[in-house]
Amino acid sequence: MTRLSNTFAKPHPALVCFVTAGDGDTAANLDALVEGGADVIELGMPFTDPMADGPAIQAANIRSLGAGTTTADVLRIARKFRERHPEVPLVLMGYANPMIRRGPDWFASAAKDAGVDGVICVDIPPEEDDALGPQLRAAGISPIRLATPTTDARRLPQVLEGSDGFLYYVAVAGITGMQQAAIESIEENVTRIKGQTDIPVAVGFGVRTPEQAAEIAQVADGVVVGSALVELIAEHGADAPAKLRELTAGLAKAVHSAAKGAS
Repeated sequence: MTRLSNTFAKPHPALVCFVTAGDGDTAANLDALVEGGADVIELGMPFTDPMADGPAIQAANIRSLGAGTTTADVLRIARKFRERHPEVPLVLMGYANPMIRRGPDWFASAAKDAGVDGVICVDIPPEEDDALGPQLRAAGISPIRLATPTTDARRLPQVLEGSDGFLYYVAVAGITGMQQAAIESIEENVTRIKGQTDIPVAVGFGVRTPEQAAEIAQVADGVVVGSALVELIAEHGADAPAKLRELTAGLAKAVHSAAKGAS
């Protein structure tokens, strides 16, 4: 059993929370998410061209890079998080360039040493799994793939093959934080995906409120929230941890109150 598998084996769906490394006091912000009830942490690796992200996370990337955040800093943040929270799953999310510029073996080894449980690389498609996937698996790190509303029946098996930890279902065909899909569409697609895999399915993009999270938790194994949290960091700066803790607590209560398979 791994930290991710233990988390998704719980009787309630998981709350997955995202913030960008190096944006504000990341250690304090991460601790606030855990204290608020987040089950899985996604730590964004800042990048100059975050093509899948909307304005809030783009701005967080700019703030982080402007503060001088490097890949070494991200790994240091991850390592310190693991020391403080030995049981909470930690996933790095980002883009290929920072992950493989020194070689996939280096990145997989460094991520393992930092206590990372999974990696989501937005711009390495399943067809190019050999760019990083084998190295992550060899290091015991889950390569977490993305599926979207346009992932059809022909391509879905390729997305699922080699996926581990959980599958991230992107609920909208677009960028983060800008819109939310109808629950009927989410339920239809999650049901379709779960008919072909035992991997837990977490749904993200456009989830901002406890009410939205509760609705999605009725049909998914996990709910991912990012932009709403990142906006709090931008708005409140040094006072962000208290705000993050408050929103996360509301989200966690909503998600955890949904029994798996309730729909």
